[in-house]
Amino acid sequence: MDVITAIKTRRSIGVVKPDPVPKELIEAILEAGTWAPCHHRTEPWRFFVLTGDGRNRLGNLFAQMTQAKMEEPLSEEDQKRLEREKNKPLRAPVIITVAVEPSDQSKVLLQEEFAAVHAAVQNMLLTAHSLGLGAVWRTGDICYAPEVKEFFGLTGKSEVVGFLYIGYSDIQKELKGKRKHFSEVTQWMD
Repeated sequence: MDVITAIKTRRSIGVVKPDPVPKELIEAILEAGTWAPCHHRTEPWRFFVLTGDGRNRLGNLFAQMTQAKMEEPLSEEDQKRLEREKNKPLRAPVIITVAVEPSDQSKVLLQEEFAAVHAAVQNMLLTAHSLGLGAVWRTGDICYAPEVKEFFGLTGKSEVVGFLYIGYSDIQKELKGKRKHFSEVTQWMD
């Protein structure tokens, strides 16, 4: 699949089969992430691959964090919510947690480190698509919580930038994409 086709046909696939994904495919996705552009060759990306029990441990953390904010965690409604939080990481057989570990070099801008990691995520999503896998980049408040940072052993300015849920697509219909024409968001400055 050529790169333009991959860019135009990639979709966020949030419903995947529980079938295991071969390690070789996950490694290809990880390698693609490391080929993203980065300023000053800092390579600020860090990846954590969760399969099997790793996903359960993350789910337990999600449930603990949610329970800590509940007024009545024993209510039936709250118990259902806790179960949903606990099962979120089980929606895909593989989760790659992507983090930024910014360089402490004075010439390096923090924004550029995040930009490099976001480019790595795009490389990874495109690679997953080209390998016939479905993937979705999940974020949200829980992603940036201190407890999640600690779970992955991140310190200082390091942060999680998202969770890539990866598996074989379980969506039967073709997903159409739509974007504004580039002319609507482009200004030529001659």
